[in-house]
Amino acid sequence: MSNKTVLYDKHIEYGGKIVDFAGWQMPVNYGSQIDEHHQVRQDAGMFDVSHMTVIDLTGEGVKPFLQVLLANDVVRLKQPGKALYSCMLNHDGGVIDDLIVYFMHDDWYRMVVNAATRDKDLAWIDEQSAGYDVEINERSDLAMIAVQGPHAREKAIEALPVDVVEAVSGLERFFGCACGEWFVGRTGYTGEDGFEIMLPDTEAPALWDGLAEAGVKPCGLGARDTLRLEAGMNLYGADMTESTSPLISGLGWTVAWEPEDREFIGRTILQEQRDQGVVSKWVGLILEGKGILRGHQKVVVEGVGEGETTSGTFSPTLKRSIALARVPKETGDKCQVEIRGKLLNAFVVKPVFVRDGKAAS
Repeated sequence: MSNKTVLYDKHIEYGGKIVDFAGWQMPVNYGSQIDEHHQVRQDAGMFDVSHMTVIDLTGEGVKPFLQVLLANDVVRLKQPGKALYSCMLNHDGGVIDDLIVYFMHDDWYRMVVNAATRDKDLAWIDEQSAGYDVEINERSDLAMIAVQGPHAREKAIEALPVDVVEAVSGLERFFGCACGEWFVGRTGYTGEDGFEIMLPDTEAPALWDGLAEAGVKPCGLGARDTLRLEAGMNLYGADMTESTSPLISGLGWTVAWEPEDREFIGRTILQEQRDQGVVSKWVGLILEGKGILRGHQKVVVEGVGEGETTSGTFSPTLKRSIALARVPKETGDKCQVEIRGKLLNAFVVKPVFVRDGKAAS
């Protein structure tokens, strides 16, 4: 049986088309995925992301524990509220999950992990925490609403409680702040500015209505996927998995190699891969003509070898088909993609297609 977020009835009320996503009944759209995509790029849209898992980690041992658990280093977080994007690896260097962790103070970090990986993430975190003075608390009492777009913050502020507005005033990008049981992060998964708001689930329906009254339009998971792909953001289970390392998934920048004596899980294998030389690279593809790029399509680079797309879609902003792909490191600026038995020409670009609502150069 699928789970429902506390906002399920609101999705029905607002005309959401419900589908199963990772065991949750979620809206894929509210009529037009394309319109919702443009709404976020041009104005402000909101997403129910309450299916994601919020975990509070507390205790005197939480910092050294996270230094082992994560490939990125939480010691980099000096200011309260600062967020860090990282992969959580297995002992073979594969990606168990990608996540965001917020540094609240030395004894409290807040982590947000993916819905589809909840069970294995919690089990892995619990297993690895043995021997550390750390308490792991899944915050199933919280809902989460993402408000995204160039006008997202100004419109969201109209719907937030006065004390929360005061707390988020001046909040910088990739920071979060707590105000009682509310937590607001200036983060997101669309390539646009905005907030990710965590709040008691009993208060979420009223906030949803308040945001709608402020002109923030409900958006579904379909638009969230096209938005994140245009922004070159990875999707777990497609662009990286437990069998792929961050070094071949465009996530090498999230691995903190210094200090050399920090033995995070997966470091030994990753270091071997780095020293031997990674044979593939992470790129973006733009289809030259008509056709739709999808995941797991063969990429052919003449005289070099073959690769594979990991995610693909039609870009509403560029009005072209785009994809993320893993290709041989010698690949130049052109390739071909096999679609329905035919090899179609594609351009190889940096894996960010849209920045601040416009085509990336």
